[in-house]
Amino acid sequence: MTSKQRAYLKSISSTYESIFQIGKESITPELCEAIRQALEARELIKISVLKNCADDPKDVSQLIAERTGSEVVHVIGRKIVLYRQNPKKEDRKIELPVK
Repeated sequence: MTSKQRAYLKSISSTYESIFQIGKESITPELCEAIRQALEARELIKISVLKNCADDPKDVSQLIAERTGSEVVHVIGRKIVLYRQNPKKEDRKIELPVK
């Protein structure tokens, strides 16, 4: 992902609400599956890491990205933004700027 594409996704995500919260149980297989399904439906999602989660949000974001096949757009404070392009061109919700 280029810096131009990342900036574009950051600007879009600023209006998004978090659809997942990660708490004291941190990352579970069920959470990863739910995130995978949300990425398939939306392509771009925002996740909140609650204060009772002992893990660092940057570490959490990398682990979730690995397990879901997504890319970390950015981590600000305790908010994580992930992106995964839909492989079906006709089902894509977001068109990234040309590289």
